[in-house]
Amino acid sequence: MDTVFKNDAAPQATGSKSGVWQRLKRLNRLFLGTVVVPTVLATVYFGVIASDIYVSESRFVVRSPQRQSQTSTLGALLQGTGFSRAQDDTYSVIDYIESRDALGELNRDSYILDAYGNHGDFLSRFLRKFDDSFEALWKYYIKHVVTVEYDSTSSITTLQVRSFTSQDATKINESLLELSERLINRMNERAAKDMVQFARSEVDAAAAKAKDAATALAAYRKSNTVFDPDRQSALQLQQVTALQTQLFNAQTQLMQLQAIAPQNPQVSTLKTNIAALEGQIKEASGGVTGGKGSLSEKAAAYTRLQLDSQFADRQLASTMTALENARAEAQRKQLYLERLVQPNAPDVAIEPRRLKRILEVFALGMIVWGVLSLLVAGVREHHD
Repeated sequence: MDTVFKNDAAPQATGSKSGVWQRLKRLNRLFLGTVVVPTVLATVYFGVIASDIYVSESRFVVRSPQRQSQTSTLGALLQGTGFSRAQDDTYSVIDYIESRDALGELNRDSYILDAYGNHGDFLSRFLRKFDDSFEALWKYYIKHVVTVEYDSTSSITTLQVRSFTSQDATKINESLLELSERLINRMNERAAKDMVQFARSEVDAAAAKAKDAATALAAYRKSNTVFDPDRQSALQLQQVTALQTQLFNAQTQLMQLQAIAPQNPQVSTLKTNIAALEGQIKEASGGVTGGKGSLSEKAAAYTRLQLDSQFADRQLASTMTALENARAEAQRKQLYLERLVQPNAPDVAIEPRRLKRILEVFALGMIVWGVLSLLVAGVREHHD
C-alpha cells in the first residue's frame, strides 16, 4: 500500500511542478512581450538610431501704446504714456506662425522640405518618399517643427523651433519672427489706412457740401442784387429815420408859418417838400417791409442759405479736426512686436531625451504587463 501511495504521489508532485512551470513560462512570455522587447527596442532606437534635435527658442510680446487716464496732476506726472497688452493680436500672430502661409514663406526653394526630408532618422524625418504634398508637410511642421506657447499672465509668447541642425533651427526661428513683424506692420498699415480713409471721405463730403452752400448763396446774391439783407435793411431804416426827422421839421415849420403868416410864399414850398419827404419815406419803408421784392422777403431765403453755408463750414471744420485726430489715433494704436529673447543658436542637442524616453517605455510596459497579468489570472481563476 505504501508503495502504491508513493507511486500515486509522485505523479501529482510532477504535475504540480509542470503546472507552475507552464504558468511561469506564460508569465515570462507576457513580460517579455510587454516589457523586455519594447524596452530593448527603445534602448536601441534612442541610444543608437535617434537623431539629435536642436531647439532654438525666442520670446516676444505684442503691445500697443495707450495713453492712460489722468485723474489728477500728480497722476498725470506719474502715469504718463504707457503700453497696453494686445492679447487678441498676439493670438493672431500665433495663428499665423502655425499657418500654411507662414510655412509657404519658409519653404521657398523647398528649404523646409530639404531640411526635414533629407536629414534625420527614419522615424523623425519627413517621409517625403511616401507623401511629399504640402498638406503633409504642414502637418509635420505643426507636429514636429514649431511650438508656440502663450502665457496669459505675463503676455509673453515663447517660440520653439526644432531641427536636425543648429543653423536650421536658428534660421527658421529668426525667419518666423521677421514674418510676424511683417504681419504686424500690415495690420498697422491696414488699420491706419481704413481709419484715415474714412475720415478723409467725410472731409471730402463736407467740403463738397460747403462748396455747394457757398455757391447757392453767391447765386442768390447775384440774382436778387442783395449782399446782406440785414445790413441793407439797417441802412435803409437809418435813411427812413433821417427822412422822418426832416419831415417832422418841415411840418413844424409849416405849422408855424401858417399860424404867423398864412400868405407866406414858403408855405407852398414847405407843402411840396413835405409831400416829397412822405414819398421818399414810403418808398424807403416799402423797400424794407413791403411786399414782393422787399428786403424782408429776401431776408428769409437769404438767412436759410446763410445758415446752410455756416453749418456746412462748421461741419467741414469738424471733419478736418476728426481727420487729424484719426491720424493721431492711428499712430497711437500701432502694434509692436517686441523681442524679449532673441533666437538662440543651440550648441547642444537637447532632444530627444534618450534616458527619459527609455524609462517611459519601461514604465509603460510594466503597467501594461501588470494589468494583463491580473486579467490573465482572473480568467484562469474563473475557468478553474
